[in-house]
Amino acid sequence: MNVRDLHPNIKLRLGVGFVQRLLGIMLMPLMVIHLAGLYGAAAAGVLTMVVAAAGIASNFLGGHLADVHGRKPLMVAGEVGAALTFGLLALANSPWWQSGAVTFVLFLLNTCLASAATPAADAMMIDVSTPETRTLVYTINYWSINMAFTAGALIGGFFYGDHFTLLLTAAAVLSAATALVVRWWIAESAPESAKEQAAGVAAMLRGYLAVSRDRVFLRLVGAAILTRAVEVQIGYYIAVRLADEFPEQALAGLERWFPAVDGVAMLGILRAVNTALVVVFALFTGSMFRRLPDRVRLYAGIAVFTAGYMVLAVSNSGWILIAGAVVFTLGEIMNVPVKQAILADLVDPVARTKYLAAYGLVPRIGLLVGSLCVTVGAFLSPVGMSLLYAAAGLGAVLVYRSLLPLREARRAAAGQDPAAGQDPAAADQNPQAAAPARNGATS
Repeated sequence: MNVRDLHPNIKLRLGVGFVQRLLGIMLMPLMVIHLAGLYGAAAAGVLTMVVAAAGIASNFLGGHLADVHGRKPLMVAGEVGAALTFGLLALANSPWWQSGAVTFVLFLLNTCLASAATPAADAMMIDVSTPETRTLVYTINYWSINMAFTAGALIGGFFYGDHFTLLLTAAAVLSAATALVVRWWIAESAPESAKEQAAGVAAMLRGYLAVSRDRVFLRLVGAAILTRAVEVQIGYYIAVRLADEFPEQALAGLERWFPAVDGVAMLGILRAVNTALVVVFALFTGSMFRRLPDRVRLYAGIAVFTAGYMVLAVSNSGWILIAGAVVFTLGEIMNVPVKQAILADLVDPVARTKYLAAYGLVPRIGLLVGSLCVTVGAFLSPVGMSLLYAAAGLGAVLVYRSLLPLREARRAAAGQDPAAGQDPAAADQNPQAAAPARNGATS
């Protein structure tokens, strides 16, 4: 299986997703900086919290609407809304008109529309993929995210000062182009059985209550939180530790370019190493690990990933820290696509977007845990924090170990079903085909 064989929706969605992430990474931090310049850091923090809370609520609303009305309407609305809000933001921050209040309202609307469309876009990737292709799909998606992060951060950083209005105008144009792509070339993929669900607030609450009672899904969320809590440490405890404890030093062999680096500079180097390695090697993971079954790739990936972070928690040697960054990046590349494929295989297809909307809380919970670890790190030694990371990694492996047999059982059940050879979206429309996933989801 290669990229050419993937469903057209997937290829288009990957392209649209890259543009969306590029714009988000390029502009969202700049919007926070801009609000801080207008109202001060304290007020900007409160406004950003309001935007974040509204984004979470919109994510859940979008998850319900996409199950009831289909994926495409939400995706089109999100892209059209992004084009309009970016265009109006450019106007509200132009030489002809300046309005801080309008800027905040449009920033809020832009975030809400993007968050509402996210579960639909994520569900579409699952709708039209198969268990055999999902690891490839999520590997490409993972690479795309990191490429967007690199390009967006560079473009935003270089052009913010004198060209903020131009950036917003370009974002409006690109969003309008992606809206046309979604409207004319991406096909609806939602199962008919999903779109038969009841509308309304009560139905939405019942749907999310059912998701919250799904013990398999809760285990998935728990495992993801454990790995996410380790991943965010580079921006929390490890960042603080390096700033406080890392002695300024020259990196042997690189004195010409880096005469001496302190902890903050070392943190930047570690982030750059991680991003560069992902961008260079992520697309080759299929050939690098093709002989490894998902089980081995997942367990080994989490173990290697955790070991790298354990090194970052204790070492004050520049080259050892860089080696740790290489190690955790290798583990990340190994395990992330497999984890996403497992999630896709185990969520109920009838309520897929609700599950993905709920799963969207994982990064936010991970950030809360990361903040907590800064406080815990004030009382634990670096070795203690390293052992805490080891416990989180081991816990994640044990949870996934309990889930993999269920995944294989569902795949086997789907293989025995007459609908197994159909297109995934068509198979999901068959209630008999969906039954094994629904029944197992509550076991």
